[in-house]
Amino acid sequence: MQRIYMDANATTPLLPEVYEAMRPFWIEHFGNASSIHQHGQHARAAVDHARDAIARLFHCRASEIVFTSGGTESDNLALFGTLTSELSPTKEKTHVITTSIEHHAILHAAESLEHRNIDVTFLPCTAQGIIEPAELIGAIRPNTKLVSVMFANNETGVVQPIAALAAIAHAAGALFHTDAVQAAGKLPLDLGPHGPLKDVDLLTISGHKMHAPKGIGILFVRRNVRLNPMMHGGSHERQRRAGTENVAGIVGLGKAAEIAQQWLATEGPAKLAALRDRLEQGILAQVPEAGVNGGGAPRVANTTNIYFDHIEAEALVIALDLKGLSVSGGSACQSGATEPSHVLTAMGLSSNRARASIRFSLSKLTTEEEVDHALELIPTAVAHLRELSPTWQQHAVATEA
Repeated sequence: MQRIYMDANATTPLLPEVYEAMRPFWIEHFGNASSIHQHGQHARAAVDHARDAIARLFHCRASEIVFTSGGTESDNLALFGTLTSELSPTKEKTHVITTSIEHHAILHAAESLEHRNIDVTFLPCTAQGIIEPAELIGAIRPNTKLVSVMFANNETGVVQPIAALAAIAHAAGALFHTDAVQAAGKLPLDLGPHGPLKDVDLLTISGHKMHAPKGIGILFVRRNVRLNPMMHGGSHERQRRAGTENVAGIVGLGKAAEIAQQWLATEGPAKLAALRDRLEQGILAQVPEAGVNGGGAPRVANTTNIYFDHIEAEALVIALDLKGLSVSGGSACQSGATEPSHVLTAMGLSSNRARASIRFSLSKLTTEEEVDHALELIPTAVAHLRELSPTWQQHAVATEA
């Protein structure tokens, strides 16, 4: 059976070039990057090279890159690291703004802040999944310290107007953070002092979403931003994140950043978007009672989220998996959850439609042949499940009448 992987927003396969770059740092060059002997200095040079590669991808200073264990840690470090001094129960309340469609790494961190004397506002989105600048302007208060808005949504791929939102936050004297886990390596992200993201103070990425390994990520911290560490120990990462460096993981992320920079400079994004559109249009042409969630908004090139009325997404995920196609009903972090997607319900979808929605997320490795084969599998699987659905049968009777 041919297996096709279309769940890249959950994780991506390690590219062969990334693996080859990492391999020596598990075996031959195993030194601790903080050691002063040759083993350690070789590891330190590799870390510095990777940091420079990542800085080039984001047009920022190498000193502004903080290595972490991944997106969740980076998100938490962005929030708690900038708000540590605000958490005293005797201090006047500070205000934080985020959105209703964030990843749970932000949502749950924000909920924790609410229990620590921080006021949090969760901005609503439009039916297309967009956070409108006017909503942010209306929510900002004199005591707003931080605004956090994700760059590209992990479920729908919808891209937010981050430059405009960050400018609004800065004009009000607040810091601005964006979770760019699903944008890094897919969109050009220029954090330079004259770039479109010049007002972004903190930015999160995760290696395994861009063909690097799991267990490595970064938090970009603009040099004038004070960040208090969450973990205490050694003086690693300029005293912002204690712990012995994951040298192999860092090397892998650095190599993935180099590959992403080259890919973004070519027709890579356009070709990937064409494959996504081929899949999306092929499904809609063959399957009735289906539509794209967030289809009218700007999206990253690899993602489409499609609802199939009168079925359960979980049943379709299983049916397609049995046919060799891996897709997702939403965020991998919420797999097995009984509640419908908080992102889709925030966009105004009914619980039934949210539960009938499937995310297809392609990668650099997806081929035309895989898309065409998926288009043979999906309509058949949907039709079979609908034959078993009482609501579909009722709908068919009503339509005939």
